[in-house]
Parts: sequence; C-alpha cells; structure tokens
Amino acid sequence: MVSFRSLRLSLRFVIPLVVALAILAYAVVPLVDKLTLRWFVRDIDIRSQLIASTLHEPLVQLLEQGNRAKINSLLLRAIQDERLLALGYCDAGGTLRYRTPTFPESLSCSSVTAMEKGESSLLYLPQGAVHVSIHAMGGEGAASGSLIMVHDMSFVERRSADTRKYVIILFGVLGIVVSLITVFVAHLSWRGWMEGVRAMLRGEGILRPFSQQAPPSELQPLVGDLRALLRTLDAERRFADDATITWCPESLRTLLHKQLVGERILVVSNREPYIHIKKGDTIEVNRPASGLVTAVEPVMRACSGTWIAHGSGSADRETVDTHDRVRVPPHKPEYNLRRIWLTKEEEEGYYYGFANEGLWPLCHIAHVRPVFRNSDWEQYVKINQRFADAVVTEADSDDPVVLVQDYHFALLPGMIRKALPKATIITFWHIPWPNPESFGICPWREELLKGMLGSTILGFHTPYHCKNFLETVDRYLETRIEHESSTISRRGQLTMVESYPISIQWPPAWQGTLPPVARIREEILRAHGLPENHLLGVGVDRMDYTKGIPERFAAVERMLELHPELVGRFSFIQIAAPTRSALEEYQSFEARVHAITDRINGRFTRDGRPAIILKAEHHEPEEVNRYYRAANVCMVTSLHDGMNLVAKEYVAARDDERGALVLSQFTGAAHELHEALIVNPYHVEQTAEALHRALTMPDYEQRERMRSMRALVRDFNVYRWAGRMLLDAARVRQREKLAARIGQTS
Repeated sequence: MVSFRSLRLSLRFVIPLVVALAILAYAVVPLVDKLTLRWFVRDIDIRSQLIASTLHEPLVQLLEQGNRAKINSLLLRAIQDERLLALGYCDAGGTLRYRTPTFPESLSCSSVTAMEKGESSLLYLPQGAVHVSIHAMGGEGAASGSLIMVHDMSFVERRSADTRKYVIILFGVLGIVVSLITVFVAHLSWRGWMEGVRAMLRGEGILRPFSQQAPPSELQPLVGDLRALLRTLDAERRFADDATITWCPESLRTLLHKQLVGERILVVSNREPYIHIKKGDTIEVNRPASGLVTAVEPVMRACSGTWIAHGSGSADRETVDTHDRVRVPPHKPEYNLRRIWLTKEEEEGYYYGFANEGLWPLCHIAHVRPVFRNSDWEQYVKINQRFADAVVTEADSDDPVVLVQDYHFALLPGMIRKALPKATIITFWHIPWPNPESFGICPWREELLKGMLGSTILGFHTPYHCKNFLETVDRYLETRIEHESSTISRRGQLTMVESYPISIQWPPAWQGTLPPVARIREEILRAHGLPENHLLGVGVDRMDYTKGIPERFAAVERMLELHPELVGRFSFIQIAAPTRSALEEYQSFEARVHAITDRINGRFTRDGRPAIILKAEHHEPEEVNRYYRAANVCMVTSLHDGMNLVAKEYVAARDDERGALVLSQFTGAAHELHEALIVNPYHVEQTAEALHRALTMPDYEQRERMRSMRALVRDFNVYRWAGRMLLDAARVRQREKLAARIGQTS
C-alpha cells in the first residue's frame, strides 16, 4: 500500500514535469530555429566577404577593360560553388550590367539599393529563401559599382528540420529519464520521510534527544522551521476561521479584542514618535528620522494605548498635561504619548554614553571601538528604572501588555517583571545581536542578559540574531535552553526567543495623495537644476557610521570612473539626517562625509551638475517619499543593520513598478528582498557595477523585480509583524492562566 501511494505521489510530480518539458520543448524549437538561422547567416556573411575579396582585383581589371566575355566567364566560374546561387554586377547608375543565368528575375539594382539602406539581407523569393549581400568594387568609372551575391538558403531549412526533430527527441528522452529517476527515488525514500516527519511531529527523535528513533538526517535542518510554521499556523487559525489574515489596522484591533480581551498596549522607547519644537512664537511638530518610529507608530494608531518615551523637543514640556501626557497624532489623536524628562547629565550618560558609545558599536561590529564607563552605566540603570516606574504608573491592570523597544532598555524587562510579575513583556531588539565573543567585551554583560530575560517574548529581526543571543546566554548565564522550541528558562521565568522581521505600514499613509511619478520626478529635477533626462540615485539614512555612506560614495565615484559616459548625466542625492551630533565619533564622521562629497564633486561635476548632492538635514516622510519616487535607483549600503526599513520604504513608494534597489548583504532586509541587487558594501567595484546595472536595467526587469518585492512588503507589513508578536503573547497568557487555574484546583 505504501509503495502504491508513493507511486501515486510520484506521478503527481511526473505528470506536471512531462507537461512542463513539452511546453518547454514547444517554446525552445522556435528559438533554436532562430539561432540556427542567425548562425548560418553570419557564416554566409563571412563567406561572401571572402569571395568578394577574391574576385575584387580581377573583376575590377576586367571592368576597366570592358571585356564582357571574360567578366561573364569569371562570374560563371565563381558560382560553381554549390551554395552560391548567382552573381550580378550593378554599375554606379543602378543598372544591372552583368549577371549569371541563375540570377533571380525578381532582383534588381533598385531593390539592392534599398537593402543598403537597412533592409534584411535574407529574402524570400519565388524559388525559395536566399541570402543577398552587396560589396562595393571601389574602382573608377565602369568599375565603381557593386557586386551582388545570392546564396541559396534551402539547406538551412533542411538542417533546421533535422534540428527540430533532434530537440524533440532529446526532450522526450530527458522527460522519460527524469520521470523514472523521480519515481524510483520517491519509491525508496517515501517511507523514511513519512516516518521521520511523524516522529518529529510527535516530539520524538531530534526533538527528544534520548529517543531511539531519530528522523533522517536530511530532515534535521527543517525541524526548527517546521515547528515555527506549525505554531504560527495554529495561532492564526485560532484567531480567525480563515488561516489567511489580511493584516491591517482593523485586524490588529480585532486581535486585541478577541485574543487579548481589549488590552491597551504600552510601548516604551527612547525616541518619541512626535517632537514639539519651538520656532519663534510658533510650535512645530516633527517626526524623527527613525526606523523604530516608522514601524511602531502605525501599530499604536491601530491599537491605541500609551507610548512612553523621552521628551527631547524644545516645546515638549509646553504641550503636555499635568501628567506629562499629550494626545497624538496632532491632526487625529489616537493614543497617548507619555514623556519622560532627562537632565543633560542623565542624557549624556544613559543615551550618548552607555547606549550609543557602548552598546551601539558593540552590537553593530562596525569597526568603532565601544566605550564603557562606570558613570554611564549608573545613568543607564537609573533611567531604565525611571521608565519602569512610568510603566507601572501607566498600567491599568496588574497584567498589562508591554512592548519594550530596542537597546536603550535592556534592563527594563527585568525591572517591570519585578514590579508586575503577571505582565506580558515583549522586547524587540531593533539592532543586530553580536556573537558571544563580541558581546563578552561588555563589563556588565550578565546584568544586561538577566534584564532582557525578564521578557515574556524576546524578538529579533532574523533567526541568525536569535541564534547569537541563545549562544550568548548559554555562554554567560546558568539557564536551561531548549533550542528546538527556542526558549530560555531561568529561575522559573520562561522567555521565548523568536525572529519577527520588522516592516512598514501598508498601504503607505501617503498612498493616493502624491502626484504621479513622472510629475514628481520633473519637480525634483527642476528643483536641483538638472535636465529632464538626468539619472538620479537616492540614499536615505541617518548620519551614522554604520550606514556605509562613505562606501556608497566610493561606489558612485568608481562607477563614474568605469563609465565616464554617465558623468554629467547621473547625480546621487544623499539625504542624511544629523544624529547624535554631541558625540565626537559622529562629528568626525559627518566632516569626513562632507570632505568625500567635495572631493568627488571636484572630479565629476559637469555643466553645474554635481555627482553627489548631499542634503544633511531632516526631511519629513512625505518629502522623502518624493525622492524615492523620483529616483532611478535607491542604494542601501549599511555595514551592519538589523533590518533597514529604507529598502522597504523605497519599494512601497514605487507604485509605478519602476526603479531598482541596491541592497547590502549585511542588512536584515537582504534576507527578504531577494530581487534587489545584493552587494557587499566593502567591495567597491561590485557595488559600482551593481549601481551601473541598476541605472541601465530594462523596464521589464525593473517591473518584474519591483512587483515581487512589493508583494512581499504588502503581505509582510508592520501589522503582521506586530500581530505575530501579539498572537504569541496571547498564547503565552492563555497558557499561564490555564496553569494558574490548574494550580488553584489542585
């Protein structure tokens, strides 16, 4: 029975394979015909040139003498070749002076003259296909005409017929051989595969180390992915009757009401989503250039709740109520923003010091030495505790759902857990997590890990970062780690470590409000004094040494060196919002970027058109989107990035399905946007060639690549990112409540 089922399953693969091969053969035969014809035409062109060179000197002499008999004799001897059908000679006036008896009646000097103006040399005459070539004699007077050669092409049709027959036979034999191999291999392996999968789903084998029945070795790489997939499908099925959820703000609201009983979400981050800045007598509201804000703000608008963040704007204190809260967004309030105030000394130690001179370079491994000071660590602990106290104040129950964002709050989960033991704490680490050896540099590594393990769920962008974290905990703490289920147990507290690739809002907030791409492009070019057909590249980053801006500029420079025809026809616009300008490392980096820009523009500016346009200032998201839509190519060359949402923002902006994305292999986005041109930013020549390829990419290829990437960003949007975390949180809460009820009854 098993063998029969194996055979039936194999046939399900074999039949489509045979059909696919038949379709492929049907498509390949015309292509082979075209290639065969092209090869023969090229060969005959070479042959014609050789014959013409041979006849040139004697024919010119005979033409100058006017010896008709000898000319005819020469032409007749030349056509003794079985493929050379006929020869003729046209004088400068367009009259056919000499011809062999086999010269086609339908050919004339006028038709030959038309061919010289661009018509094909392959003609179909009543007697069949012929190849006609024209060769100027280059003499004077009577010898200044052209020699016409007519080759018989019937042999090409015979050989093409033979080739078609052989191609069809080849595909037939190939289909039979592949089908037999498929059936044979499936018949042999079906039983073993099924037993392995059954064992895996039962928790045996590699899921239960001491079991005697282990699944086949080829199944082992699939175990973690399959378990994660089953968990996700199970959670999504419990969420809705249809396992396929359209992730949007409404689905998140439904999730909260159905799975989390309408819980309000508390988000904690250092950066606030809206900054109030005083300019003269007015107060302006800005959104910071932050990937975290880009991702999390749409979630808060969908779920409501409270966002707790550092109030850093010059008018932030003037806009809050007596409880340091303000309703945002300003134009349509949907959630609370609770601001935490820091002194300059606290900000220097907690934010600029430990977080950005210590943890940031430590995690990014971007060739900048981390700096750790006792005073910075003390401020980091102090501010984490202050935010923990704010969470306790803002929570309206003893088991709130708290989303802790990023490396500024590694200690916060443990502090919240101590004050609210029943809380569901989801910590998302937005930057990479290094290997254990690199993380071991930090003098307070154990304290940071213990604080993070206060989380119910700990999220990273990629499975690789999850693996690094599990190995780091295994190296420095006494815990019980279940690698198969990706969980860490410490002192009765279970932390689930999962990858949740972050994304952006879909549909974009600006969709349907911006003018067409062509008009935006025209406006951007005009604003920068560039001509209509000018090529544009764009980069959008904070002025940070991890973003690979100097490497990107070096690639632009190298591309212009390799392809000088683009000098004066291509400009790269770099939007680089200043950040952490109080730090010396960032000050020197910004100065270096400006110096590189000036040097490259000194070499490649033509007619007032610079190679690089550096815009080192803050741009609102709407303005950034205009540059995305106007650019022929977007470059993301980060030296190390957790995800990098610029890549996804560019894809979302291109509703015209045009443009190309050059993407660093060291970003999380490179693991998802496979249709981008993936590069190693340290390899300048490779990046330069990728930029040139992007600028010269045909429209059809741009459309196919962009369409695929847009589908991924649409389906795996920020609501799905948040929804997956909240679904996992709901499952954990349900499990804990069930365990508590069982404990009470026992």
